[in-house]
Amino acid sequence: ASFTISLHKVDNTTVMIKLRPNVSPSCRIRIKNVIRSDLKIKPGENVTFTFTCSNPEKYFIMEIQKNIDCVSGPCPFGDVHLYPPGLPRLNRTYIWDVKASTKAGLELKFSTPWLRQIEPGETCPDSISYNINSCVDEATVNIGTFCRNGSVSRVKLLGGVVMSLHLPWHSLLTTSGFTIANRASIKRLCIIESTLKGESSITLMSPNYPLGFPEDELMTWQFVIPSNMRASVFFHNYSLSNCERKEERVEYYIPGSPSNPEVFKLSDSQPANIAGSFNMSLQGCDQDAQNPGILRLLFQVVVQPPQVDENVTHLVDLSKEKNMTVTIHLEGWPSQIPLMSEPICLICKDPRTCDRVLTLASGAVYRISFLCKDLSRLRITAEKGIGCMDIRWCQRKIYSLSVPKAVTQLPIRLHKFIWKLLATDLINIEITSPSLKLQQHVSEQRCNTSYSYSIVSATPETELNVGVFCPGGSIEKIQMRNNITISLKTFGKGFINESIPQDLKMSFVPHIKDECTFTVSPNPKAKVYLQTPNQLYGLPPYVSISWFIVVPSKQTARLGFSKDRMGIACETGHAYVNIKEETLGAEETVRREDELLPQPRNMHHNFWVNISNCKPVDKTQLTLQFWVTFADKQIDLGIILAVVAGAGVLTAIGLTVCCVKKKKKKTQNPMVGVYNANVNTQMPGKKGLFGKGRQNSESHVYAVIDDAVVYGHLLKESNGSVAPEVDVYRPFDGPIGSLPPSPPLFSFRKDIKRSSNTEEEPPPLMDTDQDAYTFAHQKSGQSKDNGDANEKDKGDTSVPLLENKEQDGLVE
Repeated sequence: ASFTISLHKVDNTTVMIKLRPNVSPSCRIRIKNVIRSDLKIKPGENVTFTFTCSNPEKYFIMEIQKNIDCVSGPCPFGDVHLYPPGLPRLNRTYIWDVKASTKAGLELKFSTPWLRQIEPGETCPDSISYNINSCVDEATVNIGTFCRNGSVSRVKLLGGVVMSLHLPWHSLLTTSGFTIANRASIKRLCIIESTLKGESSITLMSPNYPLGFPEDELMTWQFVIPSNMRASVFFHNYSLSNCERKEERVEYYIPGSPSNPEVFKLSDSQPANIAGSFNMSLQGCDQDAQNPGILRLLFQVVVQPPQVDENVTHLVDLSKEKNMTVTIHLEGWPSQIPLMSEPICLICKDPRTCDRVLTLASGAVYRISFLCKDLSRLRITAEKGIGCMDIRWCQRKIYSLSVPKAVTQLPIRLHKFIWKLLATDLINIEITSPSLKLQQHVSEQRCNTSYSYSIVSATPETELNVGVFCPGGSIEKIQMRNNITISLKTFGKGFINESIPQDLKMSFVPHIKDECTFTVSPNPKAKVYLQTPNQLYGLPPYVSISWFIVVPSKQTARLGFSKDRMGIACETGHAYVNIKEETLGAEETVRREDELLPQPRNMHHNFWVNISNCKPVDKTQLTLQFWVTFADKQIDLGIILAVVAGAGVLTAIGLTVCCVKKKKKKTQNPMVGVYNANVNTQMPGKKGLFGKGRQNSESHVYAVIDDAVVYGHLLKESNGSVAPEVDVYRPFDGPIGSLPPSPPLFSFRKDIKRSSNTEEEPPPLMDTDQDAYTFAHQKSGQSKDNGDANEKDKGDTSVPLLENKEQDGLVE
């Protein structure tokens, strides 16, 4: 198809067709028999041309520029038309360059649906956009870029203007949508009129945004608001230049205000709840020539009807609180603060100081009100700091970690209350819940309450997420070594009713041994699940965690692990699980990361569970879970039989003694025996290891054999002799009850040889121990023969042992 463009000379219009940037010239322009890649048609020319392809919109763009001189002649005011007609369907830009004197002002008036200002780089939904530039003293200032469908109804400018309209090739728009008029000088850079007819929200920017407002300039926004509506201004992004003279500021002219104009700094909270129309002006300053800085502003105006309860105030008394802030905000804050295009909830400290986010500090009393149709969209987030720098002043203090009534009495749902507990290196923190106790949230034992506590322990090197806990469990106390953050988070609307008996307490205590210690006092009928901290990322390297489980006196606890192995490989050191009952002589069960974890076992006394980590290989993480259940203690049948048998033996002995005494009374001439120490009663031969042989010596008889007697000679020196070098694990021998069992330092550990049984076997006897009944060391020079005259006894060296569940000892 061919196109003919005819330009009248009086219209002073130029048409330019050129290739789009970064597009291969696969299509050309043909004028008669001449092939060209661009075409310029000047005023007064008439040109007919065609394209060498059927889709020229992919390759060409078009600019139509009209120059209007309002300085030397009259201006063609009125509607601006899209001239010339009959243009090819290409992406095109119409440019109107209007020259005008600074003594006269120009006005661009837009027809409905008016314009909406957008940020640089943002595109319009229909790809139709307007760009307005002001020309003052040969300096060009970008007033802004606008899309259709907005609130900007007029723009007044000082001096000339360059107006651009960008249309896509498929646009069917036939009118420019604005008119040009002449007005008196406005004595400022520009005036932007924004007309809002109902509930709405608009965003506007200062000229040249974000590059910077011109030096020492003044501009104004005029907001036309229905008298029955309320408007509020919010500054979202601004920066200040470096002023040598004057001061950057914003001024408001509000009809009916007793102090027009009202002057504000850009850093101040801007006026809110304004009734009716008002003006807002931005004033620059004389900038430092060496370092001018940048003055820019992006702000939002929200228009909404007055609220029924806007005069209802709520008292928030924080006068007795310390180191506390209360923030009222929209749901989703702070991650979601969009520039909304709809009315929003506002929180007001006074009738004219309102914002979407309001923070109240402790030590004062506030009366706040809400401009909001639906208060359910609002939330409260509070934070309180408690610190201790000297244990002498804080050790005996008990702090209540409960939400103050000043917060719970507001008609706003509490989202989160955060306690930040700070202490020096040698001071640790203890958290208790005496009556409600705490339940650890794990997959097998989920919290279903209206609120929960998230506990995080933090040091400069690492952060330990201790876990999520809720009331109604078995954890009475948690001790931690580092600074702690406790976050109470609510779920649903039941918190106010369920939170009345809050009993979470906190105190500062001296230094503790492990990173974290739990004291657990389970309900005898409950099954309790406990899990190592940092569930998602695993226990940090070299961290040790302990649990002290309280077992009721008439109960037996059963302890089991949720998996067979720790599931990690160590690069440095070893990971250990230590289990020990809190009773004298109790054995300590130890498992390493390369061993099977203990099978479920019964615990008759209070006991400790300690889990310590190594430095794992690669990305393997240590995460362990164990459970505890309770059952009533069963009376051991063996004990009953032993007691009955013992009573029978004592009765028999008593009867025998009585009979012997009676017989002696009847004997008139008793025989007399004399002991002679010089007589040798032993058979000739080699002197044995002991003074007496086994048949006439009771050194091998043990009613109860203590662990220390059985194995003590393998671990410690006995009678000055050096203990044999046996590679054994040295059990926990610290004070019972005050500290948990924990393994020795990683650098001093030795490997422990154990069988695959779940119960540990005692270390083997040494070659020097010939008598399995006596457990004595052979001294130098003594015979290996024990001097036993009864050869029958030599063949039977076994000792029948019975397990006593009450004494945990050995009985022959």
